[in-house]
Formats: sequence, C-alpha cells, structure tokens
Amino acid sequence: MLDNRLVIAGTLAELKPMRHTPAGIPVTEFRIAHVSRQLEAGVERDVVCELAAVALGNEAKLIQGAKLGDTVKASGFMANRGKSAKQTVLHITQIEFLEGN
Repeated sequence: MLDNRLVIAGTLAELKPMRHTPAGIPVTEFRIAHVSRQLEAGVERDVVCELAAVALGNEAKLIQGAKLGDTVKASGFMANRGKSAKQTVLHITQIEFLEGN
C-alpha cells in the first residue's frame, strides 16, 4: 500500500452544519487555516494555507463541538471530494484540540 497521510495544525476557519450519509453516518465539512514558518532548501519561508477537510462518524461529532478560531491538529488522508469531483480534501481520521485557543 502506498503512503497517503497528512498531519496539519491550524485554526478552524469554517464549519458547516453536520449532515448524515444515506446510511446514517454523521458528516461534517470544515476548513483549517494554517500559518507557520518552514524550512525549504535551507531557507525559512512564511507559509499560509487553507485546507478543506471532511470528518465522518465520531470525528464529525467532535468537530461539531468546536467554534471558529479553535486550534486543532488534524490527521488523515487526501482524496477527491467525490467519485467525479476534482477537488482534493483532507479526510480526517483523528482530530485533537490544542490548548491556547
């Protein structure tokens, strides 16, 4: 199996209302805003990005308890939003709320 794992920390920039799949599984879509300094080719650079994410099941319920601006550390895998969609989103497998919000 090929690796497909991403871990990112940032603030909750958008949180859509929870919905359910036809099978009754909770789904929450949200966006994580990330700001940091990273080393690239031996040079520090400022990094600013916003990433679309989706959580299902217990992780969807957890993120619904958050508020905009909360700091989270999210991990999961990247995949297209749907079978025919070209937009790539982070599919959350684990979310952690960080202190200092």
